[in-house]
Amino acid sequence: MLDKAPEAFRTISEVAEELDVPQHVLRFWETRFGQIKPMKRGGGRRFYRPNDVDLLKGIRALLYGEGYTIRGVQRILREEGLQHVSSIGRGET
Repeated sequence: MLDKAPEAFRTISEVAEELDVPQHVLRFWETRFGQIKPMKRGGGRRFYRPNDVDLLKGIRALLYGEGYTIRGVQRILREEGLQHVSSIGRGET
């Protein structure tokens, strides 16, 4: 697989591989976290921006690493904000 520039958009398969989660999990998270808004192109193909990937990494870290429930992560997003969870995804927090 070719390495993409950090600012390049990612497909769902690339993001799923990077986060080590199945693609259906990413689609499910979209239904539970309204903040996840990948661009959708023809045929419904999803393209994730770098900020989307950071957010997904933060959500994954909270769910799998910290043991939060989906409700718990929703509360953190509501109270702490999108940037806080994205910074967790970037390893800043």
